[in-house]
Amino acid sequence: MSEQNVMAKTACQALDEKKGEDIKIIEISQISIMADYFIIANGTNQSQVQAMVENVQEKMHGAGFEVKRVEGNRSSSWVLLDYGDVVVHVFDKEDRLFYDLERLWSDGKQVSMEDL
Repeated sequence: MSEQNVMAKTACQALDEKKGEDIKIIEISQISIMADYFIIANGTNQSQVQAMVENVQEKMHGAGFEVKRVEGNRSSSWVLLDYGDVVVHVFDKEDRLFYDLERLWSDGKQVSMEDL
């Protein structure tokens, strides 16, 4: 399994552990040099969003992956965790619907965690 796939799977499992909703993995390696995967999930409230973010950071660190950049942490309803090849977006439900990243990146290929 490639390092990118391990990163994506680790992040997805961390989101799922904190009951992240509607976790989507979009492979963007063929359409962008930005990353290989976008992972998008949402929580039902700000506390859950923060718990999801903290769990992703903890599990990724434990697997040897360090976050390169965090945007929107603590006070935001959209937190971006940039791990280089994998970018994790954690939203509250309302902002996820508003920004609709799945539509913006619809040229990417949605994959399941089992396919990683």
